[in-house]
Amino acid sequence: MCGIVAAISKAAKVSEVDMSKAVAALIHRGPDVQNVWMSSEQWAALGHARLSIIGLANGKQPIPNEDRRLQLVCNGEFYDFERIRAELQRKRHRFLTESDSEIAIHLFEDRGPGCLDQLRGEFAFAIIDERTRTLFAARDRFGIKPLYYTFHEGACYIASEIKAFRRLGVPLHWDREVLYDTQFVATAPDRTLCAGVYQLPPGHFLETDGERLTLTQYWDWNFPLDEPSVSGNGLDQRNQFQNLLEESIKLRLRADVPVACYLSGGLDSSAVLGLAAPYCSHRIHAFTLSFDHRDYDEVEVARSQAKLADAIFHPIEVQSKDLADHFAATVYHAERPIANAHAVAKFMLSRKVRDSGFKVVLTGEGGDELLAGYPEVRRDYSNCSRQIPGNAMLGPATRRLGYVPANMQMWAQLGESLLPMMTEDFAAEFAGRNPYSLLLENLDVEGKMAGRHVVNQTLYLWAKTMLPNYILCCVGDRMEMAHSIEGRVPLLDHHLAEFAAHLPISAKINGATEKYILRQAARPVITDAVYRREKQAFVSPPATFQPLAELSCFIQDVAHSSAFDSLGIYKREKVVTLLNSVGSMDRRQREHADALLMWITSLALLQNTLSLN
Repeated sequence: MCGIVAAISKAAKVSEVDMSKAVAALIHRGPDVQNVWMSSEQWAALGHARLSIIGLANGKQPIPNEDRRLQLVCNGEFYDFERIRAELQRKRHRFLTESDSEIAIHLFEDRGPGCLDQLRGEFAFAIIDERTRTLFAARDRFGIKPLYYTFHEGACYIASEIKAFRRLGVPLHWDREVLYDTQFVATAPDRTLCAGVYQLPPGHFLETDGERLTLTQYWDWNFPLDEPSVSGNGLDQRNQFQNLLEESIKLRLRADVPVACYLSGGLDSSAVLGLAAPYCSHRIHAFTLSFDHRDYDEVEVARSQAKLADAIFHPIEVQSKDLADHFAATVYHAERPIANAHAVAKFMLSRKVRDSGFKVVLTGEGGDELLAGYPEVRRDYSNCSRQIPGNAMLGPATRRLGYVPANMQMWAQLGESLLPMMTEDFAAEFAGRNPYSLLLENLDVEGKMAGRHVVNQTLYLWAKTMLPNYILCCVGDRMEMAHSIEGRVPLLDHHLAEFAAHLPISAKINGATEKYILRQAARPVITDAVYRREKQAFVSPPATFQPLAELSCFIQDVAHSSAFDSLGIYKREKVVTLLNSVGSMDRRQREHADALLMWITSLALLQNTLSLN
């Protein structure tokens, strides 16, 4: 994985100095080599910070095509690239590097945007065409890799992270609409917390001449209208699923550096480890977080799973002081608020992997989205008409979907708990605004949700919101790349996802058992404890459980800081009252209070870390 920057202008020359500064802002994504390419007359530029994974000796970017008309920068990995490379060579394409990235530029030369149909993996890339004086950029199907764009003073800029734009002279300001909506976990797929800065939605590409920009969708989740019916009986379906997953894992083990694995006590990462271990040429290393609270610690379950897989086990202990010490850095890299310190723990986990000499890890994200792993999805399955009485904010879901998804109810509870803490001015500014109505207007409800099984409707909603905007960001790419770690996600392979979408619901939820088909496929390589275990959310112990510990003190300090004042959307007295009342709360109340306090704390820190105003 790497960091990329692109610029194209019709108004003035692009600054090579500013491009170099923008690349330097992304050096954590690519510490091995940094490079900038400038077009003739400096109307366009590309920048690249490289993390060397494949083609270690000669994979420097940008990469040109044969006549140097096209120039490419890429962040990510393309799998099965050797086969595609051989096909392109038979068509007389000449390759300059051994990098997997180079296939994209030759495919684009032959197919234009149609090249995306041939690409498999986690990626974001940009191509400058010197003949047409245009820029093309694309993002992977699920949003595993980030990509942002903005316009400023007659130029269009693209970057892997928002912080690079400031180095290009782009001022960063809060988008107050998104700042309000995000408290309800509801933002349009292309919006960010920064005004005028947009993210390229997953499964999309853009084309721009620096003045005009068009977005085009090339892939989407496609759940069937009727009860899904993958051919074959249950055993056939399990075998097909297992074959696709094993193929995905084997492809993601291809690297010119050693590959490790993240391991929790959950089904997804355990299955990935168990299925990957036999295909490794060495004993695979497994890295697990260990928390100082028994109810949140999965280390013994993970230890047993590592032993079964004959993996070398690395537990990483995390305490309140560690979370406090790394909270601000985590928010800086996430570029968005967090609702639990699990992102901080993941930040520390990735640092340990790097310090152990690894650059690549397999991760378990995506299984819940493919196979209905979340408890909220099971609740929708068992009682899809359940609503929160009298909650007008959730009315659009009833009208558009015919039910209120349980995850949307959960999001609304977070937002409505934050409402009384807002300043009068901020609350009045958005009186009558309904984030869920706006969210649903930005989703293809009629084309992709209407007429689908309620389980698949909820999975689609989650895949368009929490998956790319939080899970793959705050606890995925950003925490891994903060320490130059490439995370590979075998469960989010589009061949596997397209197969899983058409499975019968009973293969996803079977009685009270979630992710049923994965449990059966992985049964020989996972422990009994993992096989029988229900879904456990990956969360760190709430700070509110230890009111006198370092993380709680850190939250107290932020609540009394100038960062909180400059944020200007919450009342300090309300936040302090909540902090002071934690001691009298029961466990469930403390967990809810913790999410509110984490959210507020991280927003206040973003004010400083990104120099927002």
